[in-house]
Amino acid sequence: MRVHLNAVSVAVVAVALAAASHVQAQPVPLRLTLDDAVAKAVDASHRLGEARARQAGAEATVVVRRKADDPSATASAGYTRTNHVDEFGVPQPNGALRVIYPDIPDNFHTRLELVWPVYTGGRADALERAAQAEATASGSDLAAVRLDLRLEVARAYWALVTAEETVRVLDATVTWADRSLADVRTRVDAGFLPPNDVSRSEAQRARQALLLIEAKGRVQSVTVDLSRLMGLTEPVPIEPVDRLESPVPTASDTSALVTEALGQRPELTALSLRADSVDARLSAIAATRKPMVAFASGYDVANPNPRIFPRQDAWQGSFDISLNVSWNVWDSGRAAAERTEAQASATALRERKADTESQIRADVQKQLVELASSRAALVPAGLAVTAAEETRRVVDDRYEAGVATTLDVLDAQLAVLQAALDRTRVLADIRLSEARLARILGR
Repeated sequence: MRVHLNAVSVAVVAVALAAASHVQAQPVPLRLTLDDAVAKAVDASHRLGEARARQAGAEATVVVRRKADDPSATASAGYTRTNHVDEFGVPQPNGALRVIYPDIPDNFHTRLELVWPVYTGGRADALERAAQAEATASGSDLAAVRLDLRLEVARAYWALVTAEETVRVLDATVTWADRSLADVRTRVDAGFLPPNDVSRSEAQRARQALLLIEAKGRVQSVTVDLSRLMGLTEPVPIEPVDRLESPVPTASDTSALVTEALGQRPELTALSLRADSVDARLSAIAATRKPMVAFASGYDVANPNPRIFPRQDAWQGSFDISLNVSWNVWDSGRAAAERTEAQASATALRERKADTESQIRADVQKQLVELASSRAALVPAGLAVTAAEETRRVVDDRYEAGVATTLDVLDAQLAVLQAALDRTRVLADIRLSEARLARILGR
């Protein structure tokens, strides 16, 4: 059976194939809730990776400080070449020479040594406490970075939701403007309207199309930011699941929220712990005034062994046990300078903590005011949308009856557009205020 295709059929098939390939080439949108986006960002964040690495390093330092009181063993070996010397000996009754100091230019030495600090005056314990406080503070830094990351993701997420909602409103407006423009052109062609009404409608439609292009560009820009936060190598279309229309109720008891923030903010915890670390350093500095006692023992195998007399060209072993006491009786004021520096650091940390607490109190109060204002603005924003839509309906009816002009219709449609966008911005402000309040409270 033969199939004959004319030019039209070929064109139709080509268009269909091109449309199918275009549909297949488009990536599938990634559906995400805010919690999903935060989880992906936490898994991919390099800032969190850096904070985790710093915490791991601080915890390793704790182990180092803790092991300072434990015994340690070292093994060493060496070779020394000396110049030749005249041998020294003592004649024996039988006429032989008893060599006491032979000429041995090649000297080999090996030693196994054990050192155990018995008493450090509390210095090692103080340094361990300082390291432990710093490690815990690093954990608080990690929590603060995680909260900052969540706020940044929330900003990008709600910015994307806002931009897409704006696109939806503007897209519907442009569709309505197209229908209105077609109707105006029909009426102008029929002689019911003057020709300048077409220009007005085209100008209004062009303005709304411009706003739509800007909104779509905003969607792409925010998608790039959100994709970067989630660790995606290439931006992909993202379809937010959470909507703006479901704000979460928030308690408004200022004193209770301030207390919650002061108790949960990881930055305050980190500052307190670092102040404790400096206090422990002060204890370690004070311990330098006390003597230190250490036990040491070693076993030497050398050729020749200098501890064995007379010297012999042979491998011989020897051991030693000692108890050493050291006392730094004068350090030219170094310990006093270190103590002054540590005290200044502790004072600076406590001053910063007090300033942070004051800032948190103010931030909670300011954010509650902003959130209350945004929530209060939601009601009139919704009423404005309802009133604008009703006004447009009435103007449309009057236009159909011939008692309203095209300019009246365009003004009514513009009022609906502005009211819808205002409501969208109010909802976005509520969501962002909630996210900022959660960050201030340390949630």
